[in-house]
Amino acid sequence: MLREINEWLERARRLVPAADRKILLSPPRLVARFTRFALRRATGQAGHAIADDIAGRDRELMTLVCDLWRALGRHYFRLRIEGVDHVPASGPVLLVGNHSGGLLPSEGFFTALALHDRFGVDRAFHALAHDFLFEDPTLRRYAARLGILRAGHDSARHAFAAGACVLVYPGSDMDTFRPFRDRGKVVLGGRTGFIKLALRAGVPIVPVVTAGCHEQFIVLSRGDRLARALHAHAWARTEVLPLVLSLPWGLTSGFLPYLPLPAQATVSFLPAMRWPALGPASAEVKADVAACYREVEVAMQAELERLSRGRRWLRGQPVTPPLAAAATPRREIPAARDRDEPGEAATRGASSR
Repeated sequence: MLREINEWLERARRLVPAADRKILLSPPRLVARFTRFALRRATGQAGHAIADDIAGRDRELMTLVCDLWRALGRHYFRLRIEGVDHVPASGPVLLVGNHSGGLLPSEGFFTALALHDRFGVDRAFHALAHDFLFEDPTLRRYAARLGILRAGHDSARHAFAAGACVLVYPGSDMDTFRPFRDRGKVVLGGRTGFIKLALRAGVPIVPVVTAGCHEQFIVLSRGDRLARALHAHAWARTEVLPLVLSLPWGLTSGFLPYLPLPAQATVSFLPAMRWPALGPASAEVKADVAACYREVEVAMQAELERLSRGRRWLRGQPVTPPLAAAATPRREIPAARDRDEPGEAATRGASSR
């Protein structure tokens, strides 16, 4: 074990220079960089750096990161992966997940790990992420090396064209900072952009449901009303200003890196969803988009309820079989232009178009 740790550290030193480690591993420096990002946005000086380079993946660095999260998953989070075989072995696919953990999105790393261990590093995987990562040159460089793209439909389409898996969290800040009492809820926030993206690109959706990651810290309040009052979306591109309990800081803002609690985590991949009766034009039909959105949301909520049933805080849940409904083929949704068309919620990032 000690030799393996030393070997991993040596690889990390070679792949991540000391100057970069001082930034990436320092919460105060990361907070300072986010503050500069917010100030630039507030004063209209923020740029829009190109951040959809799908060729920037560093396979060696990605393997290094997966090795770290594999060890953490085994020894700290008691990670369980279910249903990864539902992800097609080739071709473009949109992975849609429930978001947890705030600034430490461990569910994203666990998803990447599951794909890495199932298909190998050559099965391209890209996660869509917040603008902040791409306005800072150091963070942008490492995001590109890890296959992370700026959240947006153009980024996703470039990845699809290369036959890649793309991971999106439609609920974004509303989901990852949902109050602790709502940890058993999937909050997609009415953001239907991911459905439009899948329909226009003709790619299947694989829901990825995670339980346990929202126990790694405790969200007391999401701070929706405070964020609106302070116009936080304008200067921080967020709709929440959360108040959380976390280690080692105690009571603090959610926008601070933290030490996660050792909560048992489970990641479940559901069967791929396809709507062969709907084509790209259906992305412009609100009723069709709403029906597809509802189907994804219902399936994810049912799976999260299964994973949460009997779950004990931090300790997890006894193994339970998947819901029978999850294994049934996805039904086709015919065009239905005469149905009620609910209004679409405001979206952002990958769910905004």
